[in-house]
Amino acid sequence: MSDDHTNDHPRVDERTDDHTRVREFFTARAADWDSRFPDDGPAYAAAVAELGLPEGARVLDAGCGTGRALPPLRAAVGPAGVVVGADLTAAMLAAAVRAGRDRDGRLLLADVAALPLRSSCLDAVFAAGLVAHLPHPAENLRELARVVRPGGTLALFHPIGRAALAARQGRQITDDDLRAEPRLRPLLAGSGWRLTSYADEDDRFLALAVRQD
Repeated sequence: MSDDHTNDHPRVDERTDDHTRVREFFTARAADWDSRFPDDGPAYAAAVAELGLPEGARVLDAGCGTGRALPPLRAAVGPAGVVVGADLTAAMLAAAVRAGRDRDGRLLLADVAALPLRSSCLDAVFAAGLVAHLPHPAENLRELARVVRPGGTLALFHPIGRAALAARQGRQITDDDLRAEPRLRPLLAGSGWRLTSYADEDDRFLALAVRQD
């Protein structure tokens, strides 16, 4: 799924299946996605570093898109670790393969709302730009919590902050945004997570949470 810097979004239409809308949105953009955002690599690497993953850890990139987080995730966990990238859009995964990122992690064509993974099988989840595209955020974050062991971690990331993103899109920042801390903290708490760190700066958005028992 990945992040989106543009001023167009998959609009919610009650008459159209959420998954179909998301697939259409990202399928149309997959071929040139990386070329649209060529400078995001260091921001991804820095966000992965803040997860503090030990060698041998098991991590999921949820809504991995073209897999830009997979190389730093693999570097963090080492050859003994497990890296999985899951995305709903086949065209995005195909772009990840063309970029050679399938060498850094196993790619799954899967919906993060119903992951084909065992409960408590992961140490961490990394999610870039995912929250804005979740049709049922509380349920979907609960599914991410299901596959992470108690004490495991979640990183919700975007390579630019909320205000900078809103400015690019020609809109005003609002507290209705799920990424606003007053909304995100209780949303996570009700979904099995405890928010431990929150940064919303011009050059990044990064919220870290721990899986509750």
